[in-house]
Amino acid sequence: MVDVIGKLLALTGPKPRVVIAFSGGIDSTVLAHALMKRRRKLGALRLIHVDHGLQPASAQWSRHCARLARSWRVPFASLRADIQRRRGESPEAAARVARYSLLAQVMEPGEVLVTAQHRDDQVETLLLQLFRGAGVAGLAAMPSIATFGPGRIARPLLDSARARIQEYARANDLRWVEDPTNEQTAFGRNFLRHRVLPAIRERWPGADQAIARSAVHMADARQLLDAQARADLAVGADGAGLNVAALRALSAARRRNLVRAFIVRAGFEPPQANWLREILGPMLAASSDAQPELKLQGGTLRRRAGRLELEVISEERHATRGDSASKSWRWRHQRELILNAVGDSLALVADPVGPIDLDKLPSVVTLAPRRGGEKLRPGVRARMQALKTLMQSAKIPVDQRARMPLLFIGDRLVAAGDRWIDASVAATVKSRRRARLRWKRTP
Repeated sequence: MVDVIGKLLALTGPKPRVVIAFSGGIDSTVLAHALMKRRRKLGALRLIHVDHGLQPASAQWSRHCARLARSWRVPFASLRADIQRRRGESPEAAARVARYSLLAQVMEPGEVLVTAQHRDDQVETLLLQLFRGAGVAGLAAMPSIATFGPGRIARPLLDSARARIQEYARANDLRWVEDPTNEQTAFGRNFLRHRVLPAIRERWPGADQAIARSAVHMADARQLLDAQARADLAVGADGAGLNVAALRALSAARRRNLVRAFIVRAGFEPPQANWLREILGPMLAASSDAQPELKLQGGTLRRRAGRLELEVISEERHATRGDSASKSWRWRHQRELILNAVGDSLALVADPVGPIDLDKLPSVVTLAPRRGGEKLRPGVRARMQALKTLMQSAKIPVDQRARMPLLFIGDRLVAAGDRWIDASVAATVKSRRRARLRWKRTP
């Protein structure tokens, strides 16, 4: 296995303040043990366990993680995920979204979330993306280091094979929990792991290294495509839209790359291949007096004379899903507030590691829908940022943005849903009473 602490410091720089995503499985146990043994090279180290509640034994797993943390004398917290599935989303995907959302909320500005994905995970991820017909971005798989929440996310085990991690666990007599669903080949990743990859490795022993190397090449290619898109956008932008004549002047590949980047930058999911064919075919070829349009999830792409324009569904368009009026919230007497007629709710939940300092909240706060132009400072060391920019960077689905409840103290935005907390109410290590927001959305 690679030198975990050396790899981590190469990714982050000296003395990082580390939060380990600690499931209690073999991978995160090995990661935590390796870093715990050399914690003097870290600025700080703590373990966060997320209990998804998907397995009957999940409470036992949480207690196992707590016992290990105590034996290692490492600070530990366990969080319970509130999993909400979107239409067509698997329970595992929904759990992953909930897990990362919770982890982002409990991170302090500048901390590094360290996760235990290894080379076998990277291989499986790339192959799954390939079978889904993903482009360069999907085939780049998981980066070793990236921005995340108020800090960064690092994966120092990406160069380590699962077999080496197992050897380390046995050599150090470690104990871990086993998720029985990891053996169920009805799941695509498990089918790859137990049925497909053993046959590939038998025929091509070096396949893992080659596939992981391809992911690195794809990551390089993605950076180049992103840079090209930024350069083309600088030339082809027409206000908030795209200039059709500038698009037509590009090669077909650069047109696809630019339109894809334009849509993603606006906060939409990457366009499907058939959408791109529609946009770059009939929509661009339409006469200047035609007004073709394409419905996207959460908005519409329109051709208006010489421009392509994106319209995001506004709060008013969501009036059938909820109420648009502001509400006063006396949170000390009512910890959960129903937001609208369809049953969306926002709760303030006591949590010893929560991101909100309750002593900084007045007894009455205001909840209001998005109007546009809102800003907050998502961390003590962060600068003031536009909420729109934060949502676009986090790839929040457009239909969720309009429904996201905003919490105000007077005219100052202090929280956006359960995702961002303003520095003015953020908890610190000295905070005596802490809590988190929990936003529940009705499907």
